[in-house]
Amino acid sequence: MRVLGPIQSLRERFPRTVRVRLAIVFALLFMLGGALLLGVTDLLLVHSLPAASTSTLTIPERTKLNVACRLAEQAGRSASKLQQAGGSAAQRPANQAIGACERLTVAGADAAAARQRDRALHELPIVSLIGLAVMTLASGALGWVMAGRVLRPIKAITGAARRASGGHLGERVDLGGPRDELKELADTFDEMLDRLDATFSNQRRFVADASHELRTPLTLMRTAIDVTLAKPNHSNEQLEAMAATVRRSVDKADQLIDALLAMAVSERDPTNVELVDLATVVEDALDDAGDSIQQRRIRVTANLDEAHVNGDPTLMERFASNLVENAVKHNFDGGWVGVRTSTNGDSACLEISNSGQLIDGQLTESLFEPFLRVGERTADATGVGLGLAIVRAIVTAHRGNVTAWSRPEGGLTLSVSLPRANPDASLGTASSSS
Repeated sequence: MRVLGPIQSLRERFPRTVRVRLAIVFALLFMLGGALLLGVTDLLLVHSLPAASTSTLTIPERTKLNVACRLAEQAGRSASKLQQAGGSAAQRPANQAIGACERLTVAGADAAAARQRDRALHELPIVSLIGLAVMTLASGALGWVMAGRVLRPIKAITGAARRASGGHLGERVDLGGPRDELKELADTFDEMLDRLDATFSNQRRFVADASHELRTPLTLMRTAIDVTLAKPNHSNEQLEAMAATVRRSVDKADQLIDALLAMAVSERDPTNVELVDLATVVEDALDDAGDSIQQRRIRVTANLDEAHVNGDPTLMERFASNLVENAVKHNFDGGWVGVRTSTNGDSACLEISNSGQLIDGQLTESLFEPFLRVGERTADATGVGLGLAIVRAIVTAHRGNVTAWSRPEGGLTLSVSLPRANPDASLGTASSSS
């Protein structure tokens, strides 16, 4: 603990930002690379310098050669005058002078080369280290500047995330520049904020609408009870009428709560995924709605081909039932309903059409909004206005899409597209796993 205490204190005091770390890393990498380069350069320079001389002369020897060289030169100049008399006698002093002077010159050159080598070996490391230190500091400063420029988009993203965490989901990074990794990160963050903003807006609107819808039956119950009890002599018939009103309001509230729970379950990813045939679930939904179809004398045309999908069977049955119920409920007595299931490439399709009132084409997309009120097409006493909203939630959770468009002669057509499943592959997988 005595050793780790100062180290821990130093770490806490030292700025641990990414910019500082990048600047330090740049400086260290430059220092290591520069040291390696200077080491190789110094090694090559040392090998290129002349080697140390092995023929060194002592001071007495150098003095003796210097005197001999001068005397020999003087004797050579005197003997040159006697060259005609005796050539051999004159050549000897000249040879002696040349030999002594050559030895003296070679010794001087070796001494000068040795001094140059020693000076280079002494001064080069010092100058190299000073230059490396200066350039390391310069690279650290340059790394600080470049890291700041590189991390500027990260700072913008952090600021937008901080403001978004404070409830300002309308904030966006909107980063410009080239299409690099930081640009992709900023765009992904903006898309996430868009989805969060839309989700929270829908959630707030949904909660407000649900609160309003739940308040309506409660208000009816309270009004019925207050009106009945305010009468001084209320009869049994009045109490029975109040009880009937309260019962209808309770049923309405219970139906709304069930629909809200179904909506919440439908928005989650399916957990119990099995092979489901859309033709089968649609046929079952038509059988369940048989009484309403007969009472309203609605003519049903069904063209059901196999269309297999991987999905939650309960949710698939719920979404098919909601589609059939919506087509029957918002229809004319004696009208018609057409249902068709098919496959198209990698998609399993379900299309359902019905007669009915004329709907503005600009309002078809809003039909999937919870608690919708579009003219006379409303949730009546037996509905809560969540049928198509649940359908869209289930289809979206199964990675599909649903669209609606109004018919020129009146009524609506709904088209659902889901990823198609291969029943043979599913059966093979199931048998192998068993």
